[in-house]
Amino acid sequence: PDKKLLREYEYRIAEAKKRDHRALGVKHELFFFNQMSPGSCFFQQHGARVYNALIDMIREKYWEYGYDEVVTPNIYNFDLWETSGHAGHYKENMFSFQVENQEFGLKPMNCPGHCLMFKHRTRSHRELPMRLADFGVLHRNEYSGALTGLTRVRRFQQDDAHIFCRPDQIAQEVAGFLKMLDEVYAVFGLTYEMALSTRPEGYLGELELWDKAEAALEEVLNGTGKEWRLNPGDGAFYGPKIDITVYDALRRKFQCATVQLDFQLPIRFNLSYVDGQNEYHRPVIVHRAILGSVERMFAILTEHFAAKWPLWLNPRQVQVIPISAKSYEYAEEVKARCRKAGFHVDCDMRDIKMQKKVREAQLAFYNYILVCGETEKENRTVNVRTRDNEVHGEHLLEDVVDVLLKEKESRSLTSQWAAHVAPEKAAKGEAEQSDASAATAA
Repeated sequence: PDKKLLREYEYRIAEAKKRDHRALGVKHELFFFNQMSPGSCFFQQHGARVYNALIDMIREKYWEYGYDEVVTPNIYNFDLWETSGHAGHYKENMFSFQVENQEFGLKPMNCPGHCLMFKHRTRSHRELPMRLADFGVLHRNEYSGALTGLTRVRRFQQDDAHIFCRPDQIAQEVAGFLKMLDEVYAVFGLTYEMALSTRPEGYLGELELWDKAEAALEEVLNGTGKEWRLNPGDGAFYGPKIDITVYDALRRKFQCATVQLDFQLPIRFNLSYVDGQNEYHRPVIVHRAILGSVERMFAILTEHFAAKWPLWLNPRQVQVIPISAKSYEYAEEVKARCRKAGFHVDCDMRDIKMQKKVREAQLAFYNYILVCGETEKENRTVNVRTRDNEVHGEHLLEDVVDVLLKEKESRSLTSQWAAHVAPEKAAKGEAEQSDASAATAA
């Protein structure tokens, strides 16, 4: 093989080993697995911080794009799965058990429960589109040999949502979803490709509806301005879909996000809405997810960032380091101020050299290291360092908190310290130069 390609291949293999989320999860005390519950992850305190930050970001997007979050049961009578079709096609992947001589099952997906919600009462066309989002816990009975870290688990959550809409609303809803997806993946620094998967041979439903739906999806994809490809005959039997393939820092590809049209569940559950002429019509369901499984996205991002998280996602954002015992009280004050501002902050009070504390904080990938001694205590300042060993010097504590808040709220992928502080330094330099010129003139 070509020597350059061989070197690139060897680099990617070595880098992938270093970035393995299973090893990093244990090393940084993010999560672990235990044989008492195979395929179900134990997220420790720091791992839960990352997990919740991912969900919080999606919740913000839901609010922005007009979704409503719902909470649904985990356990359903198997009659529900008979209606949805999962009992006949998916039962071997479900956990089932007897309750008072009736068969129940843990839900492997949210869509049947959302259909029950839609059907709970008569729906008007004015209520559509109805966007129901659900972070409910799901269980799938994966074979033990197939379980692989966070990428293949038995217990997981999804940023799962279902849009109940009229056929003429399909295009606008899918376009809105793709815009949301693009914004989320840009925050992560992930690139992706899209493909339109069309009607398979064993499709169900009316041909005319399929043709209109596929034309609508094609129009939406063209409207994104991004390249996409066609996967003829690769759609689901219940509707066409857009497959999204995401690439990480090592250009490895993963399937996470999805958007699928479903013409069959509305029929199975006999769903309908009333139009302006008091006539009943069948809605279309849009299944969509951006992160997909939160666990799987956690794994991808752990390896994508090599556990060197950007500030907003980092479970270890700020480390406060007192120079000596005399500074302990002020260090605790600095910690309290950072925590009040919403940062994950720790304070290293160990009786070891300051340089060792700084080095260990850098190896733990804290974004910012705030060193404080007697001078900083007197001036109400901290000495700012980053994990990349950039020393930014002494700054007022309140100014530091303000800069870090801006970086966190913008969800920047990189440190914004230099960008925020440089203009201040420039302004200060100009002021000093102006004062010097005035003194010379006098």
